[in-house]
Amino acid sequence: MIYLDNASTSFPKPENVYREMDRCLRRYCANPGRGGHAMAKAAGEAVFRTRTLLAAFFNIDRPERVIFTKNTTEALNIAIRGTLKHGDHVVTTSLEHNSVMRPLKHLARERGIAISVVRGDAFGTISARAVERKIRGNTALIVCTLSSNVNGAIMPTGEIGAVARRHGITFLADAAQGAGTIPVDVQDLGIDLLAFPGHKSLLGPQGTGGLYVGQGIKVAPLMQGGTGTTSEIPYQPTAFPEALECGTLNTPGIVGLGAAIEYISRRGVSAIYRHKQALTDEMHRAFAKHRAITLYSRPEHNTGIVALNIKGLTSAEAGRRLDQKHGIAARAGLHCAPFGHRTLGYDLATGVLRLSVGCFTTADEVARTIKAVLGLCR
Repeated sequence: MIYLDNASTSFPKPENVYREMDRCLRRYCANPGRGGHAMAKAAGEAVFRTRTLLAAFFNIDRPERVIFTKNTTEALNIAIRGTLKHGDHVVTTSLEHNSVMRPLKHLARERGIAISVVRGDAFGTISARAVERKIRGNTALIVCTLSSNVNGAIMPTGEIGAVARRHGITFLADAAQGAGTIPVDVQDLGIDLLAFPGHKSLLGPQGTGGLYVGQGIKVAPLMQGGTGTTSEIPYQPTAFPEALECGTLNTPGIVGLGAAIEYISRRGVSAIYRHKQALTDEMHRAFAKHRAITLYSRPEHNTGIVALNIKGLTSAEAGRRLDQKHGIAARAGLHCAPFGHRTLGYDLATGVLRLSVGCFTTADEVARTIKAVLGLCR
């Protein structure tokens, strides 16, 4: 199998991820923060270690401001629902995932929030100036993806963060695509809230993710429940991370994520980006020459995605043929981002074929994929 669905979930994982998760499950997988015995303490220390690793990775001053979630979607819902109140205005972009757009649309109906959407160009490019033009007196939040999950286009996150700071507006960055491939420094980029997955380019297991909440940012909890601390109080604690973390954490998954962060830190984010860039460049060069192929992605400023369609085939049919005839795992359809598809300008019924490389994808696999895709062209 040639795996080119890394924008959905990375595969394979680094070997140390498998080893550490197995060791956790066999030796100390008790409930972190819920007991005073040795195994519970070991689990708690392992969770805190990953929290510390993530804080260093994203240049977060205080590790307790990193909240563990089961995925980016949960983190985004906590951030969006926990900060917006009746009558607020939000600025976002047309490249956002449904994990941003759906909570916003529901809050428009439930709380009367107003939404302004900055539309990208035909390749998804967004300008910070266009974001700034949408700001109103009641703008409470700016939400932007770090990189499009449809075509890999990298957004001007730092410039948008500077706009948010200049106007005193909270800035939420969706790092589902990009974290682990491009540097993310919350201080330098002006990010107040950062939602991130463990299972994509951070190379951790599914069921892991997190939310960074900057100092002074108030976020109401999405849930209330057991925290293992101040159990005598009938209300949710206000101290972090317990304020936003309810119930038993995914200890093996968090341990695996910590191991993945260590791997990325050793290999280097820049080295991973260069590796993925070289592979996507190769595919773009090959496909741009064929008249039956329409490209919706650019090779430059890209987190590792080639988005295309083949004349005479739906994306679903192209994906099916690649899978069944060539053993190539690609993603077809709308990728949970219909607004992005409208921005890129093709029929929603056709969708788009997405080939997303990872840090373990090889040049030989890309060469075989190019041959297979060109073989589908009539």
